[in-house]
Amino acid sequence: MVRSRSLVAMLVVALLSIASVSAQDAPLRITYVVNGVLGDKSFFDSGQRGMDMVMDEFDAEVNTVELGIDPANWETGLNDAMSDADSYDILIAGTFQMIDYLASRAHLYPDKVFFFYDAPMPYDNAEICVEACANVYSITYNQNEGSFLAGVYAAAMSMQEIDGMNPEVVLGAVGGQDIPVINDFIVGYEQGACLVSADAQVLVQYAGGWNDPAKGKEIALAMYEQGADLVFQIAGGTGVGVFEAAQEQERFAIGVDSDQASIILDTDPEQAERILTSMMKNVDNSLFRAVELYLNDELVLGAAEGLGIEEGGVGLAVNDIYTAATPQNVQDLIAAVQEAVIAGDIEVISAFGENAVTVGMGCAEMPETEFDVAAFLEAGM
Repeated sequence: MVRSRSLVAMLVVALLSIASVSAQDAPLRITYVVNGVLGDKSFFDSGQRGMDMVMDEFDAEVNTVELGIDPANWETGLNDAMSDADSYDILIAGTFQMIDYLASRAHLYPDKVFFFYDAPMPYDNAEICVEACANVYSITYNQNEGSFLAGVYAAAMSMQEIDGMNPEVVLGAVGGQDIPVINDFIVGYEQGACLVSADAQVLVQYAGGWNDPAKGKEIALAMYEQGADLVFQIAGGTGVGVFEAAQEQERFAIGVDSDQASIILDTDPEQAERILTSMMKNVDNSLFRAVELYLNDELVLGAAEGLGIEEGGVGLAVNDIYTAATPQNVQDLIAAVQEAVIAGDIEVISAFGENAVTVGMGCAEMPETEFDVAAFLEAGM
């Protein structure tokens, strides 16, 4: 009988060991929830590229859930995805509209890990973040820093002798909605333009939505009519209309979130050449990085992490179109400005925080800096 019990005990240990090895060998399962649709050639597509990278590199399984463009479906759609807890190890969602939905339910699945991107969880708010969202890692992007580079670039290009550029520094920015994260883009863009020219004028208008290319085109056409040389689109799918307007008016545009020129280069090369660069919010790299940290047991849960120029979270797209269209002195200027921001020699303003600023503050109110833009611009004359 003793031998029999020993044998049973050995069998139990062996089975547990096999189960443990099997669990370790099982592929990582991820649910990626999009409160919109793929195909925006921008923000959500960038996140999907990150998921593709994860599948290729880590042999993970990714289930992408598109909730559609109607906000009325977002809360129930996310709840459904979260409640299907047997199908994922990590669930990823993003954008500020989804904060409360995820924060209020993450504690119901304590053995799961959640990534939230493009906004921080309100960890200190017990009414929203139940149990301090202890199993949620959130990513923010210093879009003001990347947009600062875009403003420097747009203003510097506006001063070049290039067909389609006017003598005055007049720029445009089309936002999807008048919300803090979009205004954080815009104030950085305005500051960058003012660094180059104290007389810079930035035209700003909000489209009121993210999937209306016709509205984006209408706004951009009006801005070009008012003398804008470049229009920065910060409006998701609505921004596709900005590119159409730039091509039609033989002016220029700046994309957002992804390298939007490269995305359409094969299908519409003429339009792509009008997108001189894009302000990259590297959602793809940030999600891949988060998964890698998770697999290495280095991910810090219950906290937010901000990714800026220094961390590769934001920056300008450098491709063949950028290189061919951008004079060397402007390329050198952008490189130097990046280093100055990283070194802390230039402090980029923001629409967030204790020192938050508002859109349209004007060049006269911008922080002073000793950075010598003129030396770069004069080098090209």
